[in-house]
Amino acid sequence: MRAVLLAATAAVGVFIAAGAADARTVRWSASGDPNTMDPHSQNLGTVTKVLSQIYEPLIMRDAALALEPGLATAWRQVEPNRWRFELRRGIKFHDGADFNADDVVFSITRALAPTSNYGIFVDTVGQAVKVDDFTVDIVTKVPDPILPSKIASLYMMDKEWSERNNVTAPQNTRAREETFTVRNTNGTGPFRLSVREPDVRTVMVRNDAWWGWADTAKNTSNVTEIIYRPITSDATRVAALLSGEVDFVLDPPLQDLERLKRAPNISVLEGPEIRTIFFAFDMHRDELLYSSVKGKNPFKDLRVRQALYHAIDIEAIRTRVMRGQAIVTGTFFPSQVNGYAKEEDVRLPFNADRARALLAEAGYPQGFEVTLDCPNNRYINDEAICQAVAAMWTRIGVRTNLNAMPLANFFPKIQREDTSLYLLGWGVPTLDALYSFQSLLATRDGAQGNGIWNYGRYSNARMDELVTAMKNELDPARRNAAIREALKMYREDVPHIPMHHQMIPWAVRSNITMPHQPNNQPQFRFVRVN
Repeated sequence: MRAVLLAATAAVGVFIAAGAADARTVRWSASGDPNTMDPHSQNLGTVTKVLSQIYEPLIMRDAALALEPGLATAWRQVEPNRWRFELRRGIKFHDGADFNADDVVFSITRALAPTSNYGIFVDTVGQAVKVDDFTVDIVTKVPDPILPSKIASLYMMDKEWSERNNVTAPQNTRAREETFTVRNTNGTGPFRLSVREPDVRTVMVRNDAWWGWADTAKNTSNVTEIIYRPITSDATRVAALLSGEVDFVLDPPLQDLERLKRAPNISVLEGPEIRTIFFAFDMHRDELLYSSVKGKNPFKDLRVRQALYHAIDIEAIRTRVMRGQAIVTGTFFPSQVNGYAKEEDVRLPFNADRARALLAEAGYPQGFEVTLDCPNNRYINDEAICQAVAAMWTRIGVRTNLNAMPLANFFPKIQREDTSLYLLGWGVPTLDALYSFQSLLATRDGAQGNGIWNYGRYSNARMDELVTAMKNELDPARRNAAIREALKMYREDVPHIPMHHQMIPWAVRSNITMPHQPNNQPQFRFVRVN
């Protein structure tokens, strides 16, 4: 017996040594950390950039963001209000449990829960129905022409694991709820969670049993471990990359790009992101929470919103704050998104005199005071943008107090609608205009997904009619006409002040090969360490 044990120990030692020789670790950093590991709680890029390595949807996106089979091998619209999904067989969750139709029905139902921030992806869903162990029908309340694009953003969970750990409902982040899913995961994806230390490190290790590794032409990764470290300081993050302490920085500061491009063994990957930066107003309250104006809300007056728009020197923002790494816009999604119309992508011009005149016409010749809420570690140069714009607004008489904070505080604050004026960045994972209109501009009427990020409570009956048409219209020409009218209304009604579409540079060590993806969500199944 002793001889057998010694032999076994020696064999384990050989295995560990071989594994170490083959190990490929990527040490990855960005300024912000995910505030949860719950796959249906927070629809934020800081969360999904990690969870997309661990969890999977029924339909995935490839490196070019085209739809491809995921946990479903096929899908089709069998009736106007019914889509059928054929599930992949032989899939196991990271804890070894089998994936089947029960998990799909559970996951879709969970995403419909009140505490879910993913309702926008299942807003038309009436129910998910198990046909057999590997077939699920999604029955919609109305015809949904883009359901596959929505389902591509919805992660699948294990029903039994969720029940066992008392997490059948998504974490309520507004109430700062602490649940098992805040720090623990159980997905089916290419990597599984190994260590979760919030604001310190998140470690993921390769799931060798992942079904996708069989496709060696597409999923080319040799990465065995991912160590994600949030580093809030720009200078420290860059220093860590240059010293070799980290291998990949998702958000290198713009002022360091030229230095990084010149650095040996560093590559800078650049491209546009499907994300737009804008300012939004509280247009709902009769009196703002954070303003010197009492008894009324100046942001309900179109002239005030136009004045703040005219006051922004967008070219100064682009050239000085963003160092040219931004695409100036007059609308709220970029040209990669279905429904974009160049003729509606027109800004109000920078004109400080016109801004002052509009304020006077609106009854504020001396201006007023207001507080601007802004994240300081979520978007590229977010606090610097807010500082510059606050100064521009102050110059026309709208004395702007900047309240900048980390994303962990910022998002719960605006989600409580505890704000009068705020900066937000908006990505479009579905690559369709409906996602932006429904999330940001639809009236918050209790319907699933409507106005889910409309924290300024903009409401316009005609806009709601157009959003409904975008949801339900199966004729592409009529649907695009509804989008075009809504874009014109957005430009004329000024519910937001659009700023720019982000350009996203990634800085990576030269021995790492990875595709630059416009959703700013690196997928490590495509990454190789050379």
